Amino acid sequence: MRTTHTYDVTVQWTGNLGSGTDGYRSYSRDHEVRADGKAVIAASSDPAFRGDPARWNSEELLVASVAQCHMLWYLHFCAAGGVVVTDYRDHAHGVMTMDETGGGGRFTEVVLRPEVTVAEASTAEKARALHGDVPAVCFIARSVNFPVTHEPVIRVQQG
Repeated sequence: MRTTHTYDVTVQWTGNLGSGTDGYRSYSRDHEVRADGKAVIAASSDPAFRGDPARWNSEELLVASVAQCHMLWYLHFCAAGGVVVTDYRDHAHGVMTMDETGGGGRFTEVVLRPEVTVAEASTAEKARALHGDVPAVCFIARSVNFPVTHEPVIRVQQG
């Protein structure tokens, strides 16, 4: 039996500076991402495209989604496999390459760099290996058309 899940968000442009989009420089790229019962995400475009650097942009949110999905599946595999993780931090890196005309581009890769701390030294190698199980099940990584790789660092919790 096939199960579906749905996700509804509202994206509201808040960047009308008074004259709408009557010129490329006459409007802000600011917008808000909303979902019922959740905090609003203040967003904009990448600063390279006239966006506000203090706000999240869609490219950052895409990289974050890939990293979050990997982390959540990884933690699940660790819990099920007897690996006690006490800390997890990922310094994820995405690359978007513009086409020759500069009018469009696409993500060409995301590299996940999780730093994982485990409670027991005897589980460190299993902790490393479990990263390799995630790509087969991570919803987000399975949905994108660019490679997602990972370069984990495993540490053992100190005393």
